[in-house]
Formats: sequence, structure tokens, C-alpha cells
Amino acid sequence: MPPNSLVIIKYGPYESCGIVEYRTSRLEGLQAILTEDGHDCILEQTPDWNRVELVVNGECVYKCNILDLEFGGDGQLDQFCQDAKKAVNEAY
Repeated sequence: MPPNSLVIIKYGPYESCGIVEYRTSRLEGLQAILTEDGHDCILEQTPDWNRVELVVNGECVYKCNILDLEFGGDGQLDQFCQDAKKAVNEAY
């Protein structure tokens, strides 16, 4: 995938401290690693609980549980962020 691709990050709500809300703090590392790689990211809320999907050119290229992503950080040490980056770079 060429740099400057548009990546739509679809994310659902998850439970923390007994409250279910849409939160983006677990997406910071994912956004950072994709932006560093030259991609543009757009966040889009979905009703699916605990879900993160990366969409490139209308195709879902990566899915994971939002709770698997590290809280905050730059995504460099998060294996799920590395896998997502690889999936985006290999998308057509």
C-alpha cells in the first residue's frame, strides 16, 4: 500500500470500571504507528462492543479486540499494532 493511504479505524465501545463507553485511549498507539508510517487515519464509531477494524479502500484488512491493544503509548512495543501496520501495508 502506498504511503498517505486513508485508513478508517472502526471501533466499538468497551467496559471499563463498570461503564460502557466509546473511548479512544487504546487507539493512540495504533494511530501513532500508522501516522508515522505515512497513513491518514479516521476514527469511526461502530455499535460492536470490544471491536476494532481497519478498513483500507473499502476492505477490512485487520480486526482485533480493543482490549488487546495497549492503553496509550506509541504502539512500537504492541504486537497488535505491529500486526495492524503490516496488514495495512500489504493491503491492495
